[in-house]
Amino acid sequence: MWLYLIRNYIYWYLRKVIKWFLRQTTKLCELQRICYAQPVGARRTLNVERSLRDSNRPQIRGLLTVLDARASDRSFYLGRSIQIPNAVSTITRVKRIDPCEYERFNNALGQCVNNIWSYMQLVEEIKTSAAIPYDCTNDVHEKSLLLLWDELMPNDRLENRVTKQWQDIGFQGDDPKTDFRGMGTLGLDNLVYFASKYTHLARCALSHSMHPIHGYAFAIVGINLTSMALGLVVDGSAKTHFYNKRNAPEYEDFNEFYCYLFWKFDKFWLDAKPKDLMEFAIHRKQFETIIRQELEKSDTVFLIDVPNDNTIDVLNR
Repeated sequence: MWLYLIRNYIYWYLRKVIKWFLRQTTKLCELQRICYAQPVGARRTLNVERSLRDSNRPQIRGLLTVLDARASDRSFYLGRSIQIPNAVSTITRVKRIDPCEYERFNNALGQCVNNIWSYMQLVEEIKTSAAIPYDCTNDVHEKSLLLLWDELMPNDRLENRVTKQWQDIGFQGDDPKTDFRGMGTLGLDNLVYFASKYTHLARCALSHSMHPIHGYAFAIVGINLTSMALGLVVDGSAKTHFYNKRNAPEYEDFNEFYCYLFWKFDKFWLDAKPKDLMEFAIHRKQFETIIRQELEKSDTVFLIDVPNDNTIDVLNR
């Protein structure tokens, strides 16, 4: 405990000394040095975020409190056109930066602010979606579930709402609603997005999941991957991916992130050639470790790099 406190004090003291020295020699504040020295993307945004969080200026700490509250109540997106310029104005005023002289810095800082608090709002949105239970009396939920079937099994008519046919696409029982208990409507949203946006890839993965030896439960694995994706975003590991994208993160970007994970896991599972589904936990852990290692790289951005062509089995082994 004492060692931890001493180490933190030394870090805090040295950081103040180094910041003062660099300010005197470069005539630039820490945020300016970050924005000018780091390329656009995760490295710059992460360092700006750290610098803002470490600030002891009351005005900046107050600004962060306001922005955090906007992200927490999911109102940051709607007010971005006002909140971002206000945030940049507050920071430049506190840091005594001439906004006219350093216009490039203002733009870079605004982009970082947008990414940081858009990400925070995304966290709140997906956590909220995961907490909403599947409701079979909700028409929206039911239509989404039926759409999932239609996208994956276009040539097979669903005989009844409750039927063993659901097991054909990897649900455990006759009624899929019980399988969504862990991830709520977020799990359904992800599956439907994958099946609708990347229909060919999803159907290929479904076909692979039916392998007599190396198969897996498509829907159950998909819901499990929702849990993985949620965890990576909530604990901040996925910031590198989202901060490296061109636009500030929104809900659809999480769906894209999920689709990438499903696509890569399907290939990973086939390459591993597990003896049976009992090995899922082991391979799932290995897969998550690989993804986390990739996300530790500051230039990581996940993209599904195959053509969305329904005439070619791009996942065919």
